[in-house]
Formats: sequence, C-alpha cells, structure tokens
Amino acid sequence: MVINPKYEQLRGWIERLPVDFETEGEIIYNARNQIRRFEVEGLILCVKRFHRPMLFNRFIYTFFRPSKAQRSYLNGLYLIEHQIGTPEPVAYIEEHSCGLIAFSYLVTLQSPLTRLNREWTLNYTLELEDTIRPLARFTAQMHESKALHYDFSPGNILWDKIDGEYRFEVIDINRMRIGKPVTLREGAHSLRRLCAKTSFFLTFADEYAQARGFDKDECARWILHYRDQFWRHGRKANYDYV
Repeated sequence: MVINPKYEQLRGWIERLPVDFETEGEIIYNARNQIRRFEVEGLILCVKRFHRPMLFNRFIYTFFRPSKAQRSYLNGLYLIEHQIGTPEPVAYIEEHSCGLIAFSYLVTLQSPLTRLNREWTLNYTLELEDTIRPLARFTAQMHESKALHYDFSPGNILWDKIDGEYRFEVIDINRMRIGKPVTLREGAHSLRRLCAKTSFFLTFADEYAQARGFDKDECARWILHYRDQFWRHGRKANYDYV
C-alpha cells in the first residue's frame, strides 16, 4: 500500500478498502474492472479495482513489471507535477495470494469534469466544434511534457467548460510512456483512436502544430494517415471523409 502524503489522514480507510470494497460505495462502472465511488471525510473518491490477472501475468506483475495500479498512480503523479489534467492520485494497493499479485486498487479524487470526448461520435454540435483547438493545445502540452498516452481514445478524455474555459483530463493512464520526448509521428500516431470527421483532424492538426512548432501540413498528413490505417483494418468507423 502506498499513500500520497497529501492524503495521509485517509490511511485508516485505505487500509480497510480491500475488505470493504465489495459491500460499500456506489458502483459507477462494472466490467472487467470495477469502479466504485466513495465519500470519505468530505472527499469524493473513485476506486478502481483492476481484475485479477491470468496466472502468467500474475507472475510478470509480481516480479518483472509494476502493476496497473502502481503505474496509474505514478503516471498520475507525473501528470499532476507537469500540470496535465488527470484525477489526482490518492493511493494504490496490491493484494497478493500465494506469493503472486491478485487484485490491485487505484484510489483517486473524483474528477469535476462530467463529459466524455466520445460525444464527438454520438452527438455533434457547434459546442463540440469549439473544443477542438483547446483539446489540441491540451494534447500538445501533454506531449511537450514528455507524456504519451497509449490509449488516447474518446472514452479516456474527460472535458467540461468551467468558468468560461474548456478543461480536459485523461484517465485510464496505466498505459503511458513518460520522460521521453514525443516526436511528431508518435504524437500523430497516438491520435489514431479518435473517431471524428476529417474537418476535426484538420483543425486539430493546425492548432497542435502551432503549439509544438511543427509544419501543419505534415502534421495533418500523419494524423490522417494513422487514423485511416487504424480504422480501415477491421474496425467500423463512425465518421465521413469530407
């Protein structure tokens, strides 16, 4: 168990979490992993319990590779340090059985942002058009901070308009590369899972290129190349080529 020193006062509750998780809190996501919401000492916390890995992966996560919970926690601290939006990490816990990792838990503050980027594919509006350039600047800032999200997809980007400004946060951050410069092509490749009209990507590329000092035409070419490559290999895309 590792606790963010800022939240040491929650130690007693965190220590009981593996026992209490099944019977307390509100389920807000329940699939392979489960996420529950808790209110503790005036704080709204989200706890993600990562599924118990298969035997081979239990061995790998125990002896050779950090658990998903640990990676999420450390990546979250890195993003917060570099002023990149993500739910603030509070703690992580690893349970072991027969010497191998079993369940692991990530505790964060609940994000104040309420909307998902997947709205782009479900309900296009002029308001969503206004988010393109702010999202591009957010992404450029993340990449300039040497943070590359390997699953930068619509379901992992939270956003909202607060006090007249668009704000963004990334979630599901266990799969990231941090501390190494992000090239133009790596940045473009990371956008391939986004699903939107071509006009979205052209506007995005223009703002992203300006923020990072790249050529906007080259940036747009690589972004569209990787998008098309991803969605045309057995995946059903919900956009048009206009």
